[in-house]
Amino acid sequence: MTLKKNQTVAELPFSDKYDQQHAQQYYEKHDAGFWRKLSNWRDHQIARKALRLAGNPASVLDTPCGTGRFWDVLAEDSHREIHVSDYNQTMLDVGMANRPANITKRVKPFQASAFDLPVPDGFVDSIFCMRFMHHLGEPADREKLLKEFHRVTKDTVIISLWVDGNLKAKRRAQLEKVRPSKDYQNRFVIPSKKVEAEFNANGFEVIEKLDFIKHYHMWRTYVLRKV
Repeated sequence: MTLKKNQTVAELPFSDKYDQQHAQQYYEKHDAGFWRKLSNWRDHQIARKALRLAGNPASVLDTPCGTGRFWDVLAEDSHREIHVSDYNQTMLDVGMANRPANITKRVKPFQASAFDLPVPDGFVDSIFCMRFMHHLGEPADREKLLKEFHRVTKDTVIISLWVDGNLKAKRRAQLEKVRPSKDYQNRFVIPSKKVEAEFNANGFEVIEKLDFIKHYHMWRTYVLRKV
């Protein structure tokens, strides 16, 4: 993802595509068919483990939260304070309208870009950022996100992205060689050594790495601690 002059990440096309219909489809897609349900189950399993490794934080900000796919996991701790935000208000609205009432009554939503959160320093114990960083192909964009997360979290960050060193990443690299070039691309495999160096450079240490399927799948969830 490369920004044009005077453009912010939040203004790029994929941020604004979720009108009511798209947001509803996004809400429904993770429960459509056996393989998506299995993938969703695995994502939830990883999220639970990541929260444990992060010390079962008493307060969490899920950003960008989309339609709230992980709110049920965050709410499993009955004492946890749950804040959620997304740049697209429609995504928030669909999540609040469709998730169970016992979940939505726990969450505190607000509209905001993950790069510019309208909250004070040290706002929550942990930031929960799933399936977003793989949209950021430029180091400067990832740096901006990590600096904001470092400001807002008191302790930890849970963040997922696509990394190299697995079969899926190798196949994607081969496909990219023969795929016609596009003016706009919004999904990237980031070398693990590179992103881990970026974590360190922006004030985080890696506590744990949780792979969706080790050596096969691109998805990796990192648990980071603020230093």
